[in-house]
Amino acid sequence: MTTKPTAEEPEQTVVRPFAAFLQEQAGGQLHDELSEKLHGLIEAIKDTGKGGSISLKIDIKPIPNTDGRTLTVTDSVAAKLPRTERPKSIFFATDDGNLSRSDPRQPVITGLRELDNAPATKTQLRSAK
Repeated sequence: MTTKPTAEEPEQTVVRPFAAFLQEQAGGQLHDELSEKLHGLIEAIKDTGKGGSISLKIDIKPIPNTDGRTLTVTDSVAAKLPRTERPKSIFFATDDGNLSRSDPRQPVITGLRELDNAPATKTQLRSAK
């Protein structure tokens, strides 16, 4: 037996958990996408040491020519991942407007050769008294 609420006892609204909506929206695709984006964001934060974010937008509209209780729900998810620092290179501008890895103003020294990377001999250290 149910009774109607009195003026002193207002009707209680039951709020459905938002997580339940996320799991049902688009046949569960929204929940899966958010889970994957969160996982990717955490990995990117661990790799870069920088922060990022995930944004969820939900649009709800009544279907025209209905009683207003039938709604369409669309969603969009955007992730802003932290950027890794891109490596920098040093180039020199040439007189003709190009880039060169070697400084065109640096004189070329001829007769030089590369040495092998032979291990250095160990030198015994002595202490001074």
